[in-house]
Amino acid sequence: MVLYSFYIFDRHTECIYSRRWTPQAAATGGKIPRPVSSSSVTSNGEATTGRKGMSHSDDEKLIFGLVFSLRNMVQKLGGEDDTFLSYRTGEYKLHYYETPTRMKFVMLTDTKQNNLRPYLHQIWANLYVEYVVKNPLAPTEHPGGIGVANEMFERGLEAFITAVLPV
Repeated sequence: MVLYSFYIFDRHTECIYSRRWTPQAAATGGKIPRPVSSSSVTSNGEATTGRKGMSHSDDEKLIFGLVFSLRNMVQKLGGEDDTFLSYRTGEYKLHYYETPTRMKFVMLTDTKQNNLRPYLHQIWANLYVEYVVKNPLAPTEHPGGIGVANEMFERGLEAFITAVLPV
């Protein structure tokens, strides 16, 4: 599996965590996800991704807008009981999980990947709740985009991605 990115949005529509990976060829010929940071800075000081003129925050806003629109469309067409699970284009597949507290977990992978909703639930229950929610030093709200800055959560996420998700 090729993993592209992972986002967590809070109930106030703020992206409180994002992580990107680029595929790295292993000695066996497989692809292993490798973390990547924002690649460059433009002349006005804005960090860009691989695409022209798109900042990292613009990507986050576009992902949230896409999820918000598709979730609303699914509920209007199918009723309140229907839920939005995933979305696929020719380039990527978006996996979605919403918690009872309206936290949104979004993962972008290659198109061949099966639904990752159970894995997103495990990330929420076993990593986010354990290392962020139960941490007395972590803020309960993330105003102004102050995100999850928890080393244990990041280490756990990295270990989960490499151990549990099929590569």
